[in-house]
Amino acid sequence: MSDLSFTHLDPMGRARMVDVTPKEPTHRRAVARCKVFMRPETTTAVANREVKKGDVLAVARVAGIQAAKRTSDLIPLCHPLLVGAISINFEIGDDFIAVEANVDTVDRTGVEMEALHACATAALTIYDMCKSADRAMVIGDLALWEKTGGRSGTYRRDTNSSDVSLTVTNVVEL
Repeated sequence: MSDLSFTHLDPMGRARMVDVTPKEPTHRRAVARCKVFMRPETTTAVANREVKKGDVLAVARVAGIQAAKRTSDLIPLCHPLLVGAISINFEIGDDFIAVEANVDTVDRTGVEMEALHACATAALTIYDMCKSADRAMVIGDLALWEKTGGRSGTYRRDTNSSDVSLTVTNVVEL
């Protein structure tokens, strides 16, 4: 084993859920965003509520809300949280629909995963609702934009850098 300390591994290297019981509950908030890129004809159909499956954004909003509430069921080491508020908002551009998920709680751990899960699920629902008209859609730019509360404090994504670039320095085979 290396000198690195991983919070989700026990001393034997086995996966574990971090113990948050000693922490005090505080107000925590997270905002995630992504985009569903599509043909302009598709965004027009969504905006005019002309998609054959129904009101795309209404269904995507409910899907995002449900996803936030069920995050710990799908992300193995996420703590189940009592989510206090969830809002899913959309912006329709010429060739995309932007999705924003806001999640609030008063708890011992943050809601970043809930916001990201809600955002991704709302985007997937948009894709599902529109796929018969536009199979070339692409979901992208999923990122945490803001996180407040907890010991680590506030995080806000730099709005000047719209492109996220990753450099892989170490690859670990499992």
